[in-house]
Amino acid sequence: MVPSARSRSVLTLYTTADDVQCHRARLVLAAKGVSYERVLVDPAKPPEDLVDLNPYASTPTLVDRDLTLFDTSVVCEYLDERYPHPPLMPIDPQSRARLRVAAVRIEKDWLTEVDIIRAGGRPADAARKRLRGHLLSSVPLFKAAKFFLNPEMSLADCLVAPVIWRLPWLGVDLGREGKPVIDYGERLFHSQGFARSMTDQEKAMRQVHEQE
Repeated sequence: MVPSARSRSVLTLYTTADDVQCHRARLVLAAKGVSYERVLVDPAKPPEDLVDLNPYASTPTLVDRDLTLFDTSVVCEYLDERYPHPPLMPIDPQSRARLRVAAVRIEKDWLTEVDIIRAGGRPADAARKRLRGHLLSSVPLFKAAKFFLNPEMSLADCLVAPVIWRLPWLGVDLGREGKPVIDYGERLFHSQGFARSMTDQEKAMRQVHEQE
C-alpha cells in the first residue's frame, strides 16, 4: 500500500484485457455493483501514470483517491471491506481462512498451468493435462455447495470463474467427469455481474470457440 503519485477522484482499475487475475478484480467490482474507471493496459508498454503509481507496473492496480493498491488478493480484500454489500467473505474466521488457502492453491496450481499454456510450445500440452487433472480432482468441492466451498458467492468464486470461462480457449476439455465444474461455471456466467466484468477480448474467447 503506497500513496499514489496522482490522486484520482474516481475509483480506477488498471487492468489488462485477458488476464485471469485482472478478471478476478473486475468480477469483484461487478459483484459489488461499484462504478469505476477501467484503464486497459498493454503489459509490454505500461502507461507512465501506472509506473508512477506502482513500482512494479503490475496489473491489476487499484487507485482509490490517494490510495494505490496492487497484488490481486490485496485489491480484492480491500474492495470487499470498502464496499461491504454484498459480503464476499464468510463471517467466521475458519471459513475465511479456508477460502484464502484455496485461493493460494489455485494461484500456485491452476494459474501456473494457465500461464504455461498461454506461452505455447511443447510444454503447453503437458500443462493442459495437469490443469485438467487439478480441476477433475476438485470436482467434490464443486459438488459440495452452490458456490466454491461456500453457500454464497465469495472472493474464491471471483478467482475460479475466470479460469473456468477460459477452458475452451485454453484447449482444456473436462469431458463428462467435469460436468459439475461446467455446471458451476454456467451458473455464474449467466449472471449480470459476470457479463459486466468481461472485456471484449474475454467475451471473444467463448464466441470464437463456439463458432469453430
